Amino acid sequence: MAEARGTFTESRVKMQVMRVPRSSSRSDLFPKLVTMQKSLKARNFAVFRIVGAGPNKRKLTCELENWGPTILANAKFFVDAYGDTLLDHIETSILPLMWNGRDANCLAEAPDFSVLSKRLKGEHLDFCGIAFPVRLGAIGNGYVIFTASSLDLPSDVIVEQHVKSCQVMMELLALDERRAIPAEALSEREIACLQLAGDGRISEEIAEKLGLSVHTVNAYLGSATVKLDSVNRIQAIAKAIRLGYIH
Repeated sequence: MAEARGTFTESRVKMQVMRVPRSSSRSDLFPKLVTMQKSLKARNFAVFRIVGAGPNKRKLTCELENWGPTILANAKFFVDAYGDTLLDHIETSILPLMWNGRDANCLAEAPDFSVLSKRLKGEHLDFCGIAFPVRLGAIGNGYVIFTASSLDLPSDVIVEQHVKSCQVMMELLALDERRAIPAEALSEREIACLQLAGDGRISEEIAEKLGLSVHTVNAYLGSATVKLDSVNRIQAIAKAIRLGYIH
């Protein structure tokens, strides 16, 4: 029963993470993360991305945080304590992970713990916390974590902040992609065709809507796919959403 409810929770997170507002720089993500931190009544946040591929080549790297001068120590302690476990966990589940600190009162608790999250074994760190896993595909995967001296998290807060963690990671990936995107921007026609395709319209419907031939619509969609360095129309639409071209 708990497993079934856990699967339902994962589905809720996936369904709620759809299209996110566009951030112009990484600095735009900090106020969002601070707001999430306050909602969780946490002390600090950190965003870890998974880099590398293949056995023994993947690792967690900290890309955003407000640990301040202790960043290197805290990031190293966290990865040393739980890095391998987090890398294994994200392959099979997107349930959040919680852990307790060394001190007997340094606890991370949740009323519906067995349904909404899993417990990391051992009390290895001076802080407790929660790690929200995010899977976006081949790239962009990682964790948004929040740490504190103690946490007591209602189930609705866990679900809400997991959704927001996914949005943060999607925006971070979009920022990376925009830096790498070719200088040639999408034209208005290409954007219009992608938008309608993203709304579920087939080429014939797009052609009728825009007053174009089906051949021309397919040409615009094809050129947009090339510009977005995508392998097909579906991937181009997803990338255009992440980059803020369409919504």
